Amino acid sequence: MNSKATIVIPNYNGAKYLDACLRSLKKQTVTSKVIIVDNGSTDGGIKLLRDSIVKHPDRYPQVEIKELSENTGFANAVNVGIKQAETEFVILLNNDTVSETKMTEALLWTIMDDDRIFSVQAKMLQMKEPHCIDDSGDLYSALGWAFSPGRDKEKTAYNKRTRITSACAGAAIYRKAVFEEIGYFDEAHFCYLEDVDVGYRARIYGYRNIYEPTAIVYHAGSGTSGSRYNVFKEELTAGNNLYFLYKNMPAVQLIINLPLLILGIVVKQIYFAKKRLGMAYFKGLISGINKIIHNTDKKVKFQKQNIKNYVMLECELIFNCVRRLVG
Repeated sequence: MNSKATIVIPNYNGAKYLDACLRSLKKQTVTSKVIIVDNGSTDGGIKLLRDSIVKHPDRYPQVEIKELSENTGFANAVNVGIKQAETEFVILLNNDTVSETKMTEALLWTIMDDDRIFSVQAKMLQMKEPHCIDDSGDLYSALGWAFSPGRDKEKTAYNKRTRITSACAGAAIYRKAVFEEIGYFDEAHFCYLEDVDVGYRARIYGYRNIYEPTAIVYHAGSGTSGSRYNVFKEELTAGNNLYFLYKNMPAVQLIINLPLLILGIVVKQIYFAKKRLGMAYFKGLISGINKIIHNTDKKVKFQKQNIKNYVMLECELIFNCVRRLVG
């Protein structure tokens, strides 16, 4: 199979990860052009990579580097790469990943199966604990919680292809033409939940997102932010989630879900307070309100032809509350 995909890797100070990531891509059964979009890194990794490409051109074939002058965030970086790609599909891949040899092939076969598929996510396993799942596709609930049901479970679980609310952009393929219809990754997010936003938006327009377990990617996790829970991450996530809700839900849907959304916020506030991140979460909520005020023009316009999609999504959000609480 000739590759119909370009791989886009956003990078910020990922020098210690890039070599392993790129070497695994060279071994793919379907090779693809790789675009690394660097977000103003200061660790010298991009210079080392450029020097290596010059000295050993066979080590990293088909690698192109696009350097940005500053850290513009994940969303902008991937948008730059997506727009630069000339292929029908684009694979977004975190820099702190290593891919099994059939990753690209498996993602391509799945997304080409149906023109209404917007994205397909790989099965992400934890780099340090490869017997455990890192991400098996993202679900969103009426509590205002995004979650991956497979997180920390044994890798033998979640081995069936299934529909998901959205794909984690750390290892997923996207149909490029759809971005022109629904819009690209929202740069107001900077990073975190931007993939949930674009995936949910695609669902509003009637597209589907799929989890493909035969595409395997090992993920170090928080290679840029530093850990699963930290001030930077919780502030951005809390703010982005509030912004996501305003942006993607019509007023009537927000009213219907309001009791559950308030409950979800209270539970999260208590949870992060116990982790000494309560103030970070609260500040994030405030920043989310400010983000809404300054981005009212980005709210998804309600269209009558999408009513069926809204209803299906709402049923899914309620059902996902049960899935999240039951575990």
